[in-house]
Amino acid sequence: MTVARTVRFALGAALLLCSSSLFNPALAKPFMIIGLDEKIVWDDDGKPILSPDGKDRVLIVDLANPEDPKIVASLSLKNSIVGPPVNVDIDPTGTVALVADSIDNVKEGDTLKQIPDNKIYVIDMKANPPKLAATLTGGKQPSGLNFSPDGRMALVANRGDNSISVLSVNGTDIKITDTLTFPDSVAHVMFTPDGKHALAVRFPAHKVSVLNVADGKVTYSKVDLPTGQWPYNVVVTPDSRIALTSDNGGAGSSDGSVDTTSVIDLEVNPPRIIDRVVVGDGPEGLAMSPKGDLAVATILRGSNMKKAYFYNRNGSLSILKIDGKKVTKTQDIEVGGLPEPVAFTPDGKYLLAGNFLDQDFSILKIDGTTVTDTGKRFKVPGHPASARMGH
Repeated sequence: MTVARTVRFALGAALLLCSSSLFNPALAKPFMIIGLDEKIVWDDDGKPILSPDGKDRVLIVDLANPEDPKIVASLSLKNSIVGPPVNVDIDPTGTVALVADSIDNVKEGDTLKQIPDNKIYVIDMKANPPKLAATLTGGKQPSGLNFSPDGRMALVANRGDNSISVLSVNGTDIKITDTLTFPDSVAHVMFTPDGKHALAVRFPAHKVSVLNVADGKVTYSKVDLPTGQWPYNVVVTPDSRIALTSDNGGAGSSDGSVDTTSVIDLEVNPPRIIDRVVVGDGPEGLAMSPKGDLAVATILRGSNMKKAYFYNRNGSLSILKIDGKKVTKTQDIEVGGLPEPVAFTPDGKYLLAGNFLDQDFSILKIDGTTVTDTGKRFKVPGHPASARMGH
């Protein structure tokens, strides 16, 4: 082969590789997964108005440009706002995603009624576009879920039968291998980044339970930590030193009073609550910066309860600065109506907050530990109930 032909061949191979990477979701980063719930809105009194199943979607979104997200897949899969907005996740390798199907709307006479479902959807992120690969039957009302740091396991909190499903993960070959039972309902469960523990958020018990993880097994340590009222969500710093909870305060809604984030010291033995930080009314979504210096809680502020004395048209974000084990609220930023999910981009430079009522995401930029709303919104074809960021 001549030098000229060698150069042409190398350039052609490079162009082919570049073009294939543009169209292969497994090679592009980062991606966000979003669950849209089209089964519920609220009247002026804050009472739910239910619609039949069939219009929910799960979106896969390319965030190569965080200020201009692109939807690359839209899957007809059920999702629900009932529960914490973390019932979707993408594994650390970006090859597979999980979606919990928490709630069914079924006919009862002339009305609709919400009942727990038990499905977990497995999405093949390597397919072009991403597609449903399998459907698992798990516990009742699967809700908050999380992949392990090495991607070989996942945990799913089952609110309806007081349990956590333990899943083995080998690409899209995912199996339920064990079930842990608890005295009461578990809303969410989160691995620590060091892979040694997981934290189970026990919503009606106002506790977080510490789980031990070793050799593919998960065991309940019987260490239970007293959070604030109605904990819904939990995140952990990248160094696994502390965890933060969203203590909803109103059993899943706003109630007009401020609520808290509980700070858990994970380095001491046993772990313990070392602080509570006052945030706004009704925290639900919660995200940790990949840099570990910021966390953000979405605040409902009664934005789906027009006749309530504490009604606000828009919700907000409580920005939490993390310095070692000291956590301080530094900003309140107004976003849209009923903000639920929130997620940092993997480089920690942007933050996206899903506004359920406005059917969009607020896009915010991060400079150091200062967060600024860009004023840009990412419209989605429905109501964002949940979202997580790929790695």
